[in-house]
Amino acid sequence: QEFGGSVSAEHGIGLMKKGQLHFSRSEEEIASLRLIKTIFDPDGIMNPGKLL
Repeated sequence: QEFGGSVSAEHGIGLMKKGQLHFSRSEEEIASLRLIKTIFDPDGIMNPGKLL
């Protein structure tokens, strides 16, 4: 946080760092990611529990 870095790169956040996403993304960005996943997977059957 101090240096403005990110907990993920081109390969995504992963399961181990899922809880740290809020350090590098705003609440609005996280909400947008959830909305996009809901649009493409309304029933939550594709990779349940995973982030987009």
